[in-house]
Amino acid sequence: MVLVNIASKKKKEEGTSKEEDLICRFVVDGAGREIGESITLKEDILIVKKGKKFLGIPVKHIEDKGSTLLVKGLIDLEKAEELGERWLKKEGFDGF
Repeated sequence: MVLVNIASKKKKEEGTSKEEDLICRFVVDGAGREIGESITLKEDILIVKKGKKFLGIPVKHIEDKGSTLLVKGLIDLEKAEELGERWLKKEGFDGF
């Protein structure tokens, strides 16, 4: 417990980028169902890996809930997949 508090204090003192705060976290919907894991932040779009697919979710729809990220409201899955595919093509990412 002490180590966690020291790490949290150090993180606050150093300051972290928004991306560092949002990546490598599980993303859930309003019912608590897991959507996927956040892997990067591109401008104002959070990229979430869901199985073999990538979803793009606007950051304005994301709420930090500590150990997870909560998507506020309903997700337009078709649009999220489109944003994720656009990111994937632009980055040329084939490592997943």
